[in-house]
Amino acid sequence: MDAKVEDLTGLQVQPVSGSIGAEISGVRLADLTDAAFAAIRQAFLDHCMLVFRSQHLSMEEHVAFAARWGEFDVNPLSPYREDYPMILELENRGKSRAVTENWHYDSTFEAAPPAITILSARDVPVGGDTMWCNQYRAYERLSPGMQRLLEGVRAEFTGARLAKLYGLPEVPRSLHPVVRTHPETGRKALYIGKPGDTVPRLEDMSPEDSVPLLAYLYEHSTRPDNIYRHHWRNGDVVMWDNRCTMHYAVHDYGDEAVRSLHRITIAGDVPR
Repeated sequence: MDAKVEDLTGLQVQPVSGSIGAEISGVRLADLTDAAFAAIRQAFLDHCMLVFRSQHLSMEEHVAFAARWGEFDVNPLSPYREDYPMILELENRGKSRAVTENWHYDSTFEAAPPAITILSARDVPVGGDTMWCNQYRAYERLSPGMQRLLEGVRAEFTGARLAKLYGLPEVPRSLHPVVRTHPETGRKALYIGKPGDTVPRLEDMSPEDSVPLLAYLYEHSTRPDNIYRHHWRNGDVVMWDNRCTMHYAVHDYGDEAVRSLHRITIAGDVPR
């Protein structure tokens, strides 16, 4: 597939790890042909997350690129920009207020979580890496017996971390299948999160009954050979498939460093 893409459009697709992700070069996201976008879309479905270096997108360009992927999703718990209401500014709130320093899918407390997340790095410090894991592989590496055990099982997902951050009185919750089928590729992915406040229990089970299995699945998903770790540079654009990847944002750059990224998410469907 990668060689065909390069021959067809001039862009290059280079895997960034053995398990997940690819870097796309030879293309400017602010000036895409339809053929180049089609190639990028296929690379995205093949690799689960993509890296574009040295893009330095304006907000208008970021919005225009994101709009190619579908309708915008707005997280009801977070404050978005007034001038660009689809852009969420991610800034350094300090380590004690970091809500993404754990493996998670975005906004799983929504009935229909976002399908795609697109980050544009505007001013980033040394450090602050983000990691992704391939949840197709996590599911496929389970034993056949465990795969059968998880069929039809649902977990409760909450927005407890965001609710605490913004002082909201109610915590939103949704039930989703622990194994979801990707609506475009048809592949199955393990769909979980951090046991406890993010995923407190399995449906019809107590937290005490649920946590041992959830903890096993969480650790199983995030083994080192299933991970790509991205070192951010100003101008990077990174996008990932929120239906088959978890990610983890490392806060190792202190409480005073400037760190600014813009996030746009694309609406998804109800996990099946």
